[in-house]
Amino acid sequence: MHILPHIHAPSDLKSLSPKELSILATELRTEILQTVSKQGGHLASNLGVVELTIALLRVFTPPKDKLLFDVSHQSYAYKLLTGRANRFQTLRATDGLAGFQKRSESPCDAFGSGHAGNTISAALGLAAARDRIGSPDEQVVAIIGDASICNGIALEALNNVRETTRRLIIVLNDNRMSIDRPTGALSRTFSRMLLSARYNRWKRNIETLGLRGIKRLRMIWLREHYHMLESRIKSLFLHRRNTLFEEIGIRYLGPYDGHNIAQLERAFVTARDSDLPVLIHISTKKGKGYEPAESHPESWHSTSPFNIETGHGKPPPPNTVSWSKVFGDHLCLRAQSDSRLFAITAGMASGTGLSQFAQDYRQQFHDVGICEEHQMIFAAGLAAGGLRPIVAVYSTFLQRAIDGVIHDAALQHLGVVLALDRAGVVPGDGATHHGIFDIALLRPIPSLAIAQPRTPADLRTMLDLAIADATRPFAIRYPRGCTPKELPVDPPVQFGRAAEVSRTQTADRHSVAIWTLGPEDAYAYSLAGILLRHGIGSIHVDARFAKPVDATLLRKQADEGIQLFFTWEDAVRTGGFGSAVQEALANHPAHPHVVNFGWPDTFVQHASSRNDLLRRHNLTPEDAAAAILSALNHQNEN
Repeated sequence: MHILPHIHAPSDLKSLSPKELSILATELRTEILQTVSKQGGHLASNLGVVELTIALLRVFTPPKDKLLFDVSHQSYAYKLLTGRANRFQTLRATDGLAGFQKRSESPCDAFGSGHAGNTISAALGLAAARDRIGSPDEQVVAIIGDASICNGIALEALNNVRETTRRLIIVLNDNRMSIDRPTGALSRTFSRMLLSARYNRWKRNIETLGLRGIKRLRMIWLREHYHMLESRIKSLFLHRRNTLFEEIGIRYLGPYDGHNIAQLERAFVTARDSDLPVLIHISTKKGKGYEPAESHPESWHSTSPFNIETGHGKPPPPNTVSWSKVFGDHLCLRAQSDSRLFAITAGMASGTGLSQFAQDYRQQFHDVGICEEHQMIFAAGLAAGGLRPIVAVYSTFLQRAIDGVIHDAALQHLGVVLALDRAGVVPGDGATHHGIFDIALLRPIPSLAIAQPRTPADLRTMLDLAIADATRPFAIRYPRGCTPKELPVDPPVQFGRAAEVSRTQTADRHSVAIWTLGPEDAYAYSLAGILLRHGIGSIHVDARFAKPVDATLLRKQADEGIQLFFTWEDAVRTGGFGSAVQEALANHPAHPHVVNFGWPDTFVQHASSRNDLLRRHNLTPEDAAAAILSALNHQNEN
C-alpha cells in the first residue's frame, strides 16, 4: 500500500487512518532521503519534522491558513504534501523546486524564507492583516526552531505579539540543534522545560505502578538523563515550566512528542480554538529515520549528494583543500603565539571551519548562536577592549549585521576581521543564500578594506595583514568549495596592490587587461584564449583587493596603451569591484573603455551549477569575449 502518490493536496490527508499516516511518514522520509542523496540539500532537519508536517496539514489547510517555516530549509515534507510531489526530484536543480519556501512557487507558501528568525515577525504581519481585512477563521502558524527563536529578531517579535493580535500560533520545534549545538541561556531554558515534562511523566508512572515499578523506572530515568538526581531536576526545572512565555502574554502548551501525530493534532486543535496567542513546544529528533543523520545531525544539516547505504559523499578532487579549512587551520596556527585572537561564530563553527579552533582554543572562541547582529557588535566590543576578534560568518548572513559594521566597528576605527565564507553564488541554495552583495554593501564604508584570495597562500597572508591592522574592519571573502593545495607562487600580497598572473602575446601588443577578483584562473584563461584566437593579446591581473583597488597599476596600464579593461567578479555588478575600477580610470586622459561583468541587478535563482547560472545570465567567458570584441570594434570605429 502506497499513500504518498495519492496525496495531491492537504485535504487528502484528513481521511487517513493512523496506520496510513504511519505509512505516509515512512514514505515521506524515503522520498526525502532518496532525493537529497541525488540532489544534495538539507537532510537532518527535514527528516525530523515529518510527523509535525503531517499533523499541521491535518488541522490547518493552506493556502487559506498560513504556515510559515522559519529558515524553511525543513519544508521538504511540506512541499511533498502541498501539490509538488511530482516535481520533487527537481529539488535545487536548474528550473526545479527551490530548497526553501518560495511565494512564487506555490500559493501554499505564504512567506518565503532562508535566514533564521524572521518567521514570527512575518506571521505577526499576516495575522494583523487578517485581523483587519481577512477571513476571521484564517489561522497563521509560525514554525520555528529552538536555535532560531534565540535570534534577536524573533525575540523582538515575541515582545510584540500580545499588542498585535490575539490569534497567532507559534510552534517551537525543539530538537536541541541548529547547524551546530545551540548555545545560550534561552536554549538551556528550553532544555529544562523538556526535562521538567519528562520528570512529570516519570513521576506519574511511578505513582501508577506503585513501589514494585519504582526501581525499574528509576534506572530507566537515570540512564536516559545521565544520572541526574530526581531532587535536582525537581528543584531546578519543575516550577519554571511555563513562566517564560506566559509572562509576555502568550499561552504555553507542551512539551509534546513531535513524532506523535495524534498528540500533535490535539495540541493544534486546542491552539486553533484559543482566544490568546499560543506557543506549542514540541520535541523532535533531528535526522530521524536515517541512522547516520540521527547520530551526527550536525554533519547532515546540509549535504552534497551521497550514497545512502554508506553515508559517504563524493570525495573532493585530489590535492585540494576547502577554503574554510585553510582559514581555520591558519587561525589555529596564529593562536599558538597570539592569545589576543578571539574567534566568533553565529551557530556555525563547523560550517566556517572553526571546529578545531573551538576545540583547541576554547578560551579564545565564542558561539553567540544565530545572532549575527550581536556577533558583529560583540566583536567591536572585543576590539575596543584590546583583543583581535575574527568574525567568521557566511557572506549572505553578514547582510544582517551591516549596521554593526558601520556604526560599531568602522565609525570607531576598530580592527575587526570579517572572514566571509561562501562568498559568491551557491547554486543549490539560490537567492536566499548567494553571497553576492557583500562587496557592494561594504565598499562605501570609509576606511574598511575588502580582499579576496586567489590561492590558499594568499588567504593566509591576507589573514596576517588583517590581524595586524587594528585600525579598520578588514573583510576577506572566499567561496564555498575547494582550492588546489599547491599553486604557482605569486608575489607576496601587499595591502591594496594587485598582481599580474599571466600574459597572452600577439604580434602587436596587449590590448586588453583582464582584472579578476579571487580564484578565477579558469575563467580568465578561457577568456584570454578566445581573445587570442581573434588576434588580441591580454594581461590577466588578480586584483586581490576590491577596496582599496590598485589605482596605481590601473593608471600605469592605461598609460602603456591598454585599450580596454575587463572586470569579472563573483558578486553583483552594481557598486562592486568593477565599479571601483571604473572610478579609478574615470579621469584618465586616454579614456580607456571598461567592461564590467558580475551578477546582474536581479535576484539570482537556484541552479544545478555555477555554469548553469553563468549561461542563464550571459556571463560565460564566451559572452565576455563577445562584449569585449564589440566594445573594441566600437572604439576603433570612433
